[in-house]
Amino acid sequence: MALEKLTITPFSKQGQRMEPQKISVLFNPNSYSITKTVKWSPPQNSTSGGAGPERHVNAPTLVFGGGDSRQLTLELFFDITEPEKGQKDVRQETDKLVKLTRISQNLDPPRPPTVEVSWGKATTADFPFVGVISNLTQRFTLFKDTGEALRATINLTLLEFLDPQISLRQTDPELTTRVVKRGDTLAAIAAEVYRNPALWRLIAEANQLDDPRRLEIGRRLTIPKSQ
Repeated sequence: MALEKLTITPFSKQGQRMEPQKISVLFNPNSYSITKTVKWSPPQNSTSGGAGPERHVNAPTLVFGGGDSRQLTLELFFDITEPEKGQKDVRQETDKLVKLTRISQNLDPPRPPTVEVSWGKATTADFPFVGVISNLTQRFTLFKDTGEALRATINLTLLEFLDPQISLRQTDPELTTRVVKRGDTLAAIAAEVYRNPALWRLIAEANQLDDPRRLEIGRRLTIPKSQ
């Protein structure tokens, strides 16, 4: 069984996963953490020395003030010292993550992209995690004599965020998804969902498939409406 790698996939302006830009980490993290802050506070008119029943309790009544977005924290390790890795500089890999922190003029308004962090095919309470990168720290620890970096540790923090376009795609009843099974073709899927195999290009364009003849088994395809 092939090892499931943690992946980070940016979303397009239309809220679609940009599969060609998906990043697979070189080594899965040993651990991750998710934090969430829930705000509780005393009533605004509460005073420690006031009159009434509040004066005689060990803790005041609390008022719920809302919850903050979850934060996912990862420590990712990159090492290309093994000859089979093929890269000359580890920054060829780490720069892919740096790119996700830069402003994209293709988004409206211009901003860094929303991304999806996935680990394995199963859906859990933690993954997929959809958010934006709020902090990225790079530490390079091994170099060639010529200056190329060979080893790096990346500390990554993502803040949970649901892009309106992504939310629309998930709640629009006219949009659906399909998990690719062995033997599937785009024409066969189009024939099933549209009753017209010639509409396979709609699915290919929605999922930015470079080679529509090669479908990855287990991949979830977005099936857009036909009109």
